[in-house]
Amino acid sequence: MMNDELKRLLAQEEELQFTAFTHEDALQLGLIICQIAKEEIGKGVAIHIENDEHPLFTHYMEGTSKENVYWVNTKKNVVNHFGHSSLYVGELFKSQGTTFKDGANLPLSEYQGEGGSFPLFVRGQGKVGTVTVSGLAGEEDHQLAVDGIRKLLAQA
Repeated sequence: MMNDELKRLLAQEEELQFTAFTHEDALQLGLIICQIAKEEIGKGVAIHIENDEHPLFTHYMEGTSKENVYWVNTKKNVVNHFGHSSLYVGELFKSQGTTFKDGANLPLSEYQGEGGSFPLFVRGQGKVGTVTVSGLAGEEDHQLAVDGIRKLLAQA
């Protein structure tokens, strides 16, 4: 039985889809997330956007550190492995009465079921990449990625 939080997270993935996702879109999305972090949250975050082949945008704002590199990579790997947001995956294990750490059987050096990485979907095509935010609490990282995508889609 799927709980309300899991349903809400899946609904976000269904809603936040592009008709196409270009290199220019990646740049705009990254800049939008930077702007929201700076102006609305007042904290620096790490932002990494890639398509399924290579990085398209990476920026580590003031206040981030090399530790954020670990979080960006481990959360992004979860999305690429499971095909859903890293927050959804973490919540899914919780809903099954376990934790990502205990239930996923994946090395924590490479995978973390913490919020902050979100799949980039193109309608009719499926997942084409990821956007990952690190520097806040997991749920806040996730929300920042979602807000950025929503704002970019509203401009289209």
